[in-house]
Formats: sequence, structure tokens, C-alpha cells
Amino acid sequence: MLVDNKYHVGYCSNIHPGEDWEQTFNSLKTYLPKIKKEVSPDSAFGIGLRLSNIASLGLNEDDNLKEFKDWLDQNQFYAFTMNGFPYGNFHNERVKDMVHAPDWTTSERLDYTKRLFDQLAFLIPEGISGGISTSPVSYRHWHTSSEALHKAFTIGAESMAKVVLQLADIERTTGKSLHLDIEPEPDGMMENSDEVIHFYEEYLIPIATRKLMDVQGCDQEKAKDLILKHITVCYDVCHFSLAYEEPEYTLEKFRKAGIKVGKIQVSSALKILFKDGENEEIWRSLAQFNEPTYLHQVTEKVGGKVVTYKDLAEVLEKRPKVPELRSHFHVPIFLEKYDNLFSTQDQIIKVLEYLKKDQFSDQLEIETYTWDVLPKNLKTELSNSIVRELEWLKNNI
Repeated sequence: MLVDNKYHVGYCSNIHPGEDWEQTFNSLKTYLPKIKKEVSPDSAFGIGLRLSNIASLGLNEDDNLKEFKDWLDQNQFYAFTMNGFPYGNFHNERVKDMVHAPDWTTSERLDYTKRLFDQLAFLIPEGISGGISTSPVSYRHWHTSSEALHKAFTIGAESMAKVVLQLADIERTTGKSLHLDIEPEPDGMMENSDEVIHFYEEYLIPIATRKLMDVQGCDQEKAKDLILKHITVCYDVCHFSLAYEEPEYTLEKFRKAGIKVGKIQVSSALKILFKDGENEEIWRSLAQFNEPTYLHQVTEKVGGKVVTYKDLAEVLEKRPKVPELRSHFHVPIFLEKYDNLFSTQDQIIKVLEYLKKDQFSDQLEIETYTWDVLPKNLKTELSNSIVRELEWLKNNI
């Protein structure tokens, strides 16, 4: 939905099971009309579409793509962004680090992403730029030496250069401007703003510039402009909170580096604040979030540096004596406090305040994909929960 004639606001459909196209479409038809009726009854409602690789292949079969576009138009829905991070199954089985697989060192990741862009170019309305969020190249612990990391970054940049060529061609032939949104996260090969800037300056810009100059015959300045236009950042508020980066600090660094934010994923992490005499209750509360499906990295800040634990179970076992921890568990964005725990909702509010003075993106996508694995007393009927998050966001923009 368009809020204040400035922001396209929606939620990411990775909250719904949908590993093939039929299941995906059925989920959308089940939930979207109910949600739209509550939050946007008289105007178009934007969605963040998540398609697995299998669902994306199915969408290209027969007349499925046209039929889906017709359904969107007839019901006043529109797709303005996609989540292209999880390639495979995302529900009802162990995902953990395999959410990165296949990574940007593989042709499978490139082919999947390019197919998604062709589909988004067909679906997105005229006059709206659209983005697809993606893995920050790979999972860091799969590349155990500096040489392996260098090789992965190099191949990733070469593949993303091919995406830039595709998106430049799409804009030339359709007039639609699309961008690939790199999503830093804990234990990804990019976790924070410094690592994003390093990837752009040391790998993406030099490698993609050479590719564009060779293929398009453009000069170096034009090539760089195309790269910075079509390869942007997905600012996931939860993830940057886990890096202990204040929004203004991060966004100013990106601005100075010429790096754009394609979309904001509005999400909230768990914040654990320890107090003398109450720590046993705090650990008991935190243990409720230890579940086997997704990775829930935990971070702490020590001497100005961020230390990352690979998963919540490791922290629950070690119980480090620290004043604060943050856990990569997407909790409802309207939640400020739960039991003996807090959230990083304050970081969302700071991002929204910054937006008022600098509209660095016009796309806001709520991404709370963890409803199925939340503690029981946090679960409510799914469509009502999504409505509550959308209303909270609308009221705070």
C-alpha cells in the first residue's frame, strides 16, 4: 500500500508455506484478501513476494504468470519487491545455514535471481522501481581461509555484474528500473556496513566495471553509475541491530560511499538485558526461542567489536556473563517487551525518524517469518498478526 504518497508498504510472503507455485498462489489467495480488507480496503495493496526456485519455475509454466498478474490487477494488489534470499524450502524442516544455498558462487543462484527479475519486471506496475533481496554472497563459515573468502567474493561480484547487465537491458526495453538488494546478516560474508563497503570497493565495482565496459562499450563513470543504481542494499533493521550499528551511522556511511538502499526490511531482534538477581529468569525466557528450524545467531559487543555466536543453543549452554546480548530471532515489530526480554523495536523507530529527513528508500517490507516457531503465547491467528504489524508500521511512519 502507498502510505503518505511516499512509501510502498507491505509484508514479505515468506511467512507463508509455498514451495511450489500452486501452494504459493493458494496461500496468497487465502491471506491477502483478508489482510487488504483490514489495512487497505479502498486502495491497492503492495506485497513482498517470496518464490522458491521451484515455485518460480512453476510460475513460468503455461499461462501462470499472466494469470497471476491478472489476479493481482483484478483484486487491487501489486508486487513491488521480492525476497530472493531463500532458494529452497523455508518451512517445516531444518533450514539453518542452508538458507544461503546455493550461494553466489554457483550458477544456480544466478539463474534463479535472473528468472525472478524477469518475473518481477512483468508483474510490477509502471512507475515503480522494484528490488529483490539476496544473500550477502555466502555463509561465512563455508569459506574457512582468506583465499576462499577472496575467491567467493570474486565469483559473487562476477555474477552480480551479469545481473547489472540484465537490469540495464530490462530498463532499456521496458522502462522499468529494478535493483538487486544485498542483505547483510550475522555470519553472512557481509555482516555490517564496513564489510558492505569493502565488497563494493574491492570487488563489485572494479569487477563489474570491467565487465560493463567490455560488453556495453560504456566508459568507466557510466559503468559505475549503472552498478550503484542496480546493486543496492537491503537494510534489514534486525540484522543491523545485531551489528550494534545505529541507523544514522550506517546510512550516512552508505551515502558517502554512494551506496543506495533498495528496500528496508522492517524487522526486530530479541534484546537481552541482564540484571543482577534476575538472570535465571532471563535465561529461562530466552530458552523459549531455541528452536531447530532457523539460525538464531547471538551477538555481543566487546571492547567496540561485535562477537557472534553461531546459534542460540551455543549461548544457552555457555551463558556468558555480559550486560547485553542480541539474538537473530525476528519477533513481531509491535512488540517492545516480552516476558523478561526486550526487542530492538527502538531501532525501527530510529530508521523511521531518519526517513523523515532523508527518504533513502521508498520500499518498506515487514519481514517476520518466524510466526510458526514463536513461543505459544505469542502466537495468534496469522492474518490478524500481520494486520497488527502493518497497522503499527503505518502509525509510526
